[in-house]
Amino acid sequence: MVKKIILATVVVEGVIVVVDKMKKVFNKKNLIKIIFTVCILLVVGGIWIAKSNEKTTLKNEQTEVKAEASSEQAKIEDEELIVKNEQPIAIKNNSDFVLHAVDELDIEKLKSYGLPIVIDFGADSCIPCKEMAPVLKELNIELQGKAIIKFVDVWKYQKLAEGYPISVIPTQIFFNKEGKPYVPSDPEKMQMMMYSDKVTNEHVFTTHEGGMTKEQLLSALKEMGIE
Repeated sequence: MVKKIILATVVVEGVIVVVDKMKKVFNKKNLIKIIFTVCILLVVGGIWIAKSNEKTTLKNEQTEVKAEASSEQAKIEDEELIVKNEQPIAIKNNSDFVLHAVDELDIEKLKSYGLPIVIDFGADSCIPCKEMAPVLKELNIELQGKAIIKFVDVWKYQKLAEGYPISVIPTQIFFNKEGKPYVPSDPEKMQMMMYSDKVTNEHVFTTHEGGMTKEQLLSALKEMGIE
């Protein structure tokens, strides 16, 4: 107990000595100057941080506004194209007529509309698929109510591609307005492949492998009975 008291006394005395030395090194005027300088630095730093945050917030708000404007502009352009082709805008609200198939691909339901059908199986990241993307988008908008144009990303939604003869991407599947596999007038020239059931020998699929131009797709759609 006595040792602890002596040790505590020594520590206190040491602190007092340190404080006394600091008083000698930093007199009152120097101490005031230091405190004043530190305060100025803190104020300047606070102002800089506030301005930096303000710029970041403004930049984020501008980015959000641009994104909303871009989305709204795309929507307006789509609706203008639909109106131009005298198609009811209400069709856009029907998921069966939306370009991208993500939840399901009910081919029998699509056939029930009595319209030619083109389903493109590809991926957002493959080069030929990227080249076809704007063509599919244009046709999906321009042919609302006249044909069904669908796109399936087989890398993201593999299950939607099950049951179809797909070995490369992009691959297109064609059905005429009667819901039957498309029979091209010149399969070789149009580079179409036709698949038959091994048991019944029934024609079940007509496909095209690789990218297609808008003109090629329209040519096939005309033969498929587009009105």
